[in-house]
Amino acid sequence: MSAHQFAFQHISGGELALSAYSGGAVLIVNTASQCGFTPQYRDLQGLWERYGDKGLTVIGVPSNDFGAQEPGTESEIVSFCEVNYSVSFPMVTKQVVLGEDAHPFYKWVVAEAGEGAAPKWNFHKYLIGPGGELAGTFPSKVSPLDAALLAEIDALLK
Repeated sequence: MSAHQFAFQHISGGELALSAYSGGAVLIVNTASQCGFTPQYRDLQGLWERYGDKGLTVIGVPSNDFGAQEPGTESEIVSFCEVNYSVSFPMVTKQVVLGEDAHPFYKWVVAEAGEGAAPKWNFHKYLIGPGGELAGTFPSKVSPLDAALLAEIDALLK
């Protein structure tokens, strides 16, 4: 299996199929609007602006699984992200990212990399390679502009 077999619903409607990003890299991040890591939206937007035209897509996956820190509706999430962080990268509808009810992408991550790869908090990052492979996992405390993450992205986009 590969990540390209999964799809999410875009937060503004319609399907967001990961297969559409075949050949490029994708950074999937479970997000929340009321978290200590929420300012990472700024760096995620910076990453999108820096690498978007080079083949990286950043996808935000709002989730209320950790500390109930994403209680808003989809329209409230979009407004918060645009007003506070000028987010223009794709966002999907709010998802469950843990346990039995987790979105199939997150179940796949655990099947691929083990239970330790499941997100432990908001802003956990998954890097998907051009062939749909899981190329890396980065915990919440790792900034989107961390040197190790940037090096992985650069290697995938060569």
